[in-house]
Amino acid sequence: MQKNKPDVLILGGGVIGLACAYYLLKAGRSVCVLERDTIGSATSLGNCGTITPSHIPPLAAPGMVLKAMKWMLTPDAPFYVKPTLDPKLITWLLKFAGRCNDKDWRVSSLAKMGLLHQSRRLIEEIVNEEKLDCEFGATGMHNVYKSQAGFEKAAQEAEAVREFGLEPQILSGEALAKDEPALKSGMAGAVHYPGDAHLRPDLYTAELARVVRQMGGLIIEQCEVLAIETGHDKIEKITTCLGEYQAADYLFALGPWSPAMMKSIGIDLPVQPGKGYSITYTRPAIAPKRPIVLKERSVCVTTWGSGYRLGSTMEFSGYDDSLNRRRLDALERGASEYLHEAVGPLKLEEWFGWRPMTWDDLPILGASPNYKNGWLATGHGMLGVSMSAVTGHLLADLICRRTPIIDPLPYSIQRF
Repeated sequence: MQKNKPDVLILGGGVIGLACAYYLLKAGRSVCVLERDTIGSATSLGNCGTITPSHIPPLAAPGMVLKAMKWMLTPDAPFYVKPTLDPKLITWLLKFAGRCNDKDWRVSSLAKMGLLHQSRRLIEEIVNEEKLDCEFGATGMHNVYKSQAGFEKAAQEAEAVREFGLEPQILSGEALAKDEPALKSGMAGAVHYPGDAHLRPDLYTAELARVVRQMGGLIIEQCEVLAIETGHDKIEKITTCLGEYQAADYLFALGPWSPAMMKSIGIDLPVQPGKGYSITYTRPAIAPKRPIVLKERSVCVTTWGSGYRLGSTMEFSGYDDSLNRRRLDALERGASEYLHEAVGPLKLEEWFGWRPMTWDDLPILGASPNYKNGWLATGHGMLGVSMSAVTGHLLADLICRRTPIIDPLPYSIQRF
């Protein structure tokens, strides 16, 4: 590998690493991607595939602390923290709690706005230009409410997000029933976000990998990183189970595994693994026409031509790698309250994945501290797919020393 040293070595072959590879190749750089398993096999695999500018408001919102404390007593609640004495997680939770106020909510929302709107545009641009076969649909998304009180509150709150470039539309219960026959009768209403879209995430990552290879990028799978060798102010080489690799620049897109890898070279990342679940089925006879979020139960439902998925939940339980039956059952139970056909005829997969969560709900993008040829692209939380294209574009801009597509300052690791 050293005989053909690439310009950029990317660690991580998920949706973020592949998007970075794509834009670097477009900029004329040579690229090699190292993936410890198979392309898109981890966090990128089983999410609901939604592209959501509507998710500009951060998870750390006013009132969230009280809500989370109540949910801690309910193991199948949408947001669950497993009791722990882990000082890293406790510190993270305290920082998160400290941001559950109006001022910080707005700061994070404004920072997420640029990322999500730009990425929504860029993803559709990539899909069209590269003819990605990933079941992309620009259908918007419904946030559906069963309770009248919840719907009325959401309709009021929808006005507050217009300053972030969103254009929510309010659907009454009657209008919603006409628009979405997959829902049971008696829904209070919905807030529709026309700018949202969706795709099938496993196909999206596979198609990005195909295009990266066609453009001359090298992707090496089953390549576990064993060590990172550093010099005075530079990363010198990467040692893997398949040998040593060198490059001019090194980009770390390791998702929830970023903290451990970066710690080995003295970089502390305030990232915690937030565990999410999904269940994939064959498509029901009566399926929603677009992605919907069943708000009181925090269940996301996505329908594709090739399948159907229920997903969501946020669980902080470290790197626990078990499938929690109670939380999986909660997805089906929640969906059955809203949908005529909550599940498909054949269950194909039960899945969990760890999302890389920062306490301010913003990703960590840009130059690494201490090493002038090291770059970070992690901490995307639940929005890795949604932020994938703009992340790739921005990192390519920074590495190539050209004018960045958006101001990178709000996402720098220096903010911590």
